[in-house]
Amino acid sequence: MSKFEFKMPKLGESITEAAIITWFKNVGDTIEEDEMLLEVATDKVDSEVPSTVSGVIEEILYDANAVIKIGETLAIIKTDGTSKVSKKDANKKVEKTSAEKPKVVKKPKSSPVETSDQFSVSNSNTFFSPLILKIAKQHHISFEELARIPATGQEGRLRKSDVFQYIDEGRPYKFAQPVAKQDPTAYRIPQLKFDKGKGKVIEMDRMRQMIADHMVYSKHTSPHVTAYVEADLTNMVNWRNANKVAFQEKYGERLTFTPLFVESVAKAVKDFPNINASVDGKNIIVKEDINIGMATALPGGNLIVPVVRNADTKDLKTIAANVNELANKARKNNLKADDIQGSTFTISNVGTFGSVMGIPIINQPEVAIIALGIIKKRPEVITTEKGDEIAIRSMMYLSLSFDHRAVDGFLGGSFVRRVADYFEQFDTNRKI
Repeated sequence: MSKFEFKMPKLGESITEAAIITWFKNVGDTIEEDEMLLEVATDKVDSEVPSTVSGVIEEILYDANAVIKIGETLAIIKTDGTSKVSKKDANKKVEKTSAEKPKVVKKPKSSPVETSDQFSVSNSNTFFSPLILKIAKQHHISFEELARIPATGQEGRLRKSDVFQYIDEGRPYKFAQPVAKQDPTAYRIPQLKFDKGKGKVIEMDRMRQMIADHMVYSKHTSPHVTAYVEADLTNMVNWRNANKVAFQEKYGERLTFTPLFVESVAKAVKDFPNINASVDGKNIIVKEDINIGMATALPGGNLIVPVVRNADTKDLKTIAANVNELANKARKNNLKADDIQGSTFTISNVGTFGSVMGIPIINQPEVAIIALGIIKKRPEVITTEKGDEIAIRSMMYLSLSFDHRAVDGFLGGSFVRRVADYFEQFDTNRKI
């Protein structure tokens, strides 16, 4: 028997780390090749990870909730040396050893917080996970400041949501002074206690917590500005209604409005490439690929953003096939990590739920997101050869939220107007 180092596998393009949700095996358990060993989380997708060897679990190096980098060793498995992976890709094995007692599970790696006795500490536990330390480093939060943030995790541990809530509240302890030196007459931040009322308490599931963290982080990071336009979709609606049956018979794909929206938005993004960007410190990164994210509701009520990659290079048939495939995967909770990675601009179709319009929150690290309201028939004044007339038209409100660090009013307003123009100027003679 030899020891096999089971490592965090590659879970998708651009994914560098994942959080352990649960282990399906314990130390001392037997596991077969391809049997599920653990479940991990990347962004909003959970993935079950199978073992690549058969053997006995000798050591588990991390507990649940630990955030581990891709390629880092997770567990040691005693095996006879057979493996599903090739020699080139196999994880490193260590020398043979005699029978040993299973080792005790190690706690997640963490760093001690250096605090001073002069400061009051809110957290009883002064050890933080690698994820917490990473967030603190990004936001220049000192160890002393981390120690003052109220913690809601088990055994007084600080959670990611605690840190982002603290940041959203304006970091009230950022400039706290040592207790011994405080002026008794100086202003102190009030300790507000809100009446949260009585009722049924529902704990957020992991995905809802991640959505909450992502939204709070986005509002804290990006100064949001929203621009609105109105579009006449009568030509698009009439063409789609006239061709949806023939389209499905010819291509075997349902023709919803979403592929038409994705196609038009991709054209507008190509016209205004600076809207297809992200902010990195003092730099703006303008993306080469145009990958359109579609905000999609899951059966459980949560939200996810599958991605139509290189939408500007695809015809309507291919976009429709991509949209339908991603929507079906979302309904069945079968989306993979790659399906939700790499979006550069996002569409939120709030009209699906009957909303006239919405003010969307930017999907980080993008710099803009567009919300499309309900298509509603109403009387409008239009100009014809006979002059001004009142006609029944299919109208929609569009709203674009953009990051004012990278996008100014001229670019934001011009872009959302161009999207509306593509909607309005839809070719009714277009062939399927």
